Amino acid sequence: MPVATQSRPVAKQVESQVPALLLRVAVPSPLRRCFDYLPPESLAPAAAARLQAGIRVRVPFGKRELVGVLLATGHNSHIEPKKLKRVCAILDEEPLLPAHLLALYQWAAAYYQHPVGEVFNTLLPVALRQGKPAQIKLRKNDPKPGMDSQQSTRMDNPVPNQEQQTAIDTLHANLGRFTCCLLEGVTGSGKTEVYLQLIAAVLARGQQALVLVPEISLTPQTISRFAGRFNCLIAVLHSGLTARTRLNAWLQAGNGEAGIVIGTRSAIFTPMQKPGILIIDEEHDSSFKQQDGLRYSARDLGIMRAQREQIPVVLGSATPSLESLHNACAGRYLHLQLHERPAASKTARYHLLDINGITLQEGFSPLLFDMIGQHLRQGNQVLVYINRRGFAPTLYCGDCGWLAECRDCDSRLTLHRTPPSLRCHHCEARHPILPHCPRCQSRNLLTLGLGTERSESLLQSLFPDTPVIRIDRDSTRRKNELNTLLERVHSGTPCILTGTQMLAKGHHFPGVSLVAIIDADSGLFSPDFRGQEHMAQTLIQVAGRAGRAEAPGEVIIQTQHATHEVLQTLVHQGYHTFALKLLQERELADMPPFSHLVLLRAESSNSSNPERFLNKARQILHRLCRETDTAGLMLIGPLPSPMERRAGKYRAQLLLKSRHRGRLQAMLTPLCAALETLKESRLVRWSIDVDPQDMI
Repeated sequence: MPVATQSRPVAKQVESQVPALLLRVAVPSPLRRCFDYLPPESLAPAAAARLQAGIRVRVPFGKRELVGVLLATGHNSHIEPKKLKRVCAILDEEPLLPAHLLALYQWAAAYYQHPVGEVFNTLLPVALRQGKPAQIKLRKNDPKPGMDSQQSTRMDNPVPNQEQQTAIDTLHANLGRFTCCLLEGVTGSGKTEVYLQLIAAVLARGQQALVLVPEISLTPQTISRFAGRFNCLIAVLHSGLTARTRLNAWLQAGNGEAGIVIGTRSAIFTPMQKPGILIIDEEHDSSFKQQDGLRYSARDLGIMRAQREQIPVVLGSATPSLESLHNACAGRYLHLQLHERPAASKTARYHLLDINGITLQEGFSPLLFDMIGQHLRQGNQVLVYINRRGFAPTLYCGDCGWLAECRDCDSRLTLHRTPPSLRCHHCEARHPILPHCPRCQSRNLLTLGLGTERSESLLQSLFPDTPVIRIDRDSTRRKNELNTLLERVHSGTPCILTGTQMLAKGHHFPGVSLVAIIDADSGLFSPDFRGQEHMAQTLIQVAGRAGRAEAPGEVIIQTQHATHEVLQTLVHQGYHTFALKLLQERELADMPPFSHLVLLRAESSNSSNPERFLNKARQILHRLCRETDTAGLMLIGPLPSPMERRAGKYRAQLLLKSRHRGRLQAMLTPLCAALETLKESRLVRWSIDVDPQDMI
């Protein structure tokens, strides 16, 4: 009996020494860490031990319950188990995210210095963030483009030319392993056909393709072309869809049902059961960089994802970013070029139209009006590019000089005619149009400058028998309005298109024979060091809409700086030569891609708080440099932002620059931890932008 009485306490002692199972959860909160919880009390220990990372859990957080993502299980925590709260509910039986994507998104949280819980909250569809079941629910009228379980291709594929075939063969040889390829092809050279043939090979291997495009407006034409080519389910993901539609597409990609996934920036987070290739079309486009919250680059994150999934990634563009071109020239990327356009497609002729000393009518020169009329009489279409919405960017009083300015931003209000209003394009404030000057009561109110509404009105009055179609953010707000406008263009009847950058991004307008760029000078003298790069990309992309069919194309560029080296190089030597010259300038200036940038921003309704906070940040960085013996870090600022006041907030910024990405990254985690403890941090809203694209 003594043995029996001793065995019970020993058993209890052993049992008490077994550490509790802990669940490490990414909870959507601004705190830059994960949180430990105990399993639900109703969950048996054996079942708790089988929980896998990547499932969703509902957890208590303060006075609320939130949906988080399980990242790991373990037995060690810096908090005593008796003080830990229990998970309220397990929401998934199987992981929604595979292990390699869990690791990638945790890497993204660290690299972009964003709270890990908010990262996972960002990448999940809204319905899953709300804790709804991860189930596909299709309605009767839900579109199923190209639905076929065999995932086969149709047989009417065009025959590639020699350059296309070389690109296809080279990339086909790299299927099944990681390769990053820059596919640089002039507009109309057939990059999309290369994509299609590669996707066909991927589908034949039983794998999936993920295709990113920069704008929602490009997805309908991309879907149409892909659906006409492939007999497979195409999942579409962008912000213009309903929550249910996006969830269905996300799940169909994750379970392998969708052979092709097409989407905008956020689609890079979509899981795929059998990834085979990642294609990023128009890789240079700044739309691939998120400008708030998790400030990620879908292009850069896509390259990291392809590396982890061991699949090729193709970066396609007629005007590659300097970062991608530099990597290609350095041999880090494959570099494939397409110079040929179809035999029936004529290369557009460029003309720099010097408007110095010429009397303009609403921004248009007489010669340009003549050219527009000539092309319309030939039965062609004309595209007029003006990168400014509204009727006029300035309203002023002709008697006292009063300017209509935004009360909350350092900017002028733009006059809009439909509906009549004065709008700020930075904070979206709207004001009624007064019949008189608010300062002197004069009715002599005048406008200055040209917007898309004004160009539409002018062109319609000068060419009354020709439809004028305006395409900008204002004219396409209603659902399907853009498709309706594009259908009118694609009918082929003579018309004039006028609009903003929406017209420059990948649209195919075979009837356009003349492209007119009204103001080409704004990017030549931009305060942003990327200004000339972005201007050149826009000009070439817009110009590429001309001469894509049998009609010979012409491009008229109105400018007051016709002899400027940038314009001369672009017109006479092309984008590639221009970009190589700009790379040389960047190297001399020690700017990206030869150095790496981080922008620390702060804003407050008090004008002095941002600078005070950033000065504290600068002191912390100096201390960290001394402690870690870090050399080569340059700090610029604090300085007021180029637009100091926006939406009622005063803004300032501190720029960090280094040639060593690793050393720069090593500073950011301790910097953020230190900034969160500052009392000054409670008086500002601050953010860190790694690899910033927008310096304004």
